[in-house]
Amino acid sequence: MNDKRLTIASLIAMLFFSFHWACDIVYGMAPGGTAALYGIVILVVWLYGTVVLRDRRSGVVIMLFAGVLGVVALVLHLRGAGLVGGRMAHANGVFFWVWTLLALGVTSGFTVVLAICALWRGGRRSAS
Repeated sequence: MNDKRLTIASLIAMLFFSFHWACDIVYGMAPGGTAALYGIVILVVWLYGTVVLRDRRSGVVIMLFAGVLGVVALVLHLRGAGLVGGRMAHANGVFFWVWTLLALGVTSGFTVVLAICALWRGGRRSAS
């Protein structure tokens, strides 16, 4: 079930997630402080699934779930939750914030596709 493309896509999506999340905290759209520990837990589980469990179905499921969360973050922002405008319209670094959001959406979507393919191939091999 080991697919290096899936591992790489998941790690890149994780990187973009952390950049974008940091920008959200800086701009006040996500809570900092101890509330940020939930995001740390998400990243730790995601990293563990990507690096340690990548050869197991559970690791692929973790990468699939994390990829879906990355796509959901893009959709929520595009639907207006912190969309560029209002307080973000003239903020310094808004280009980086938007770029990381778009890059997160693309790499997360790619991670979802690769994880589904890995699960499909793994399920078909065990059935035959």
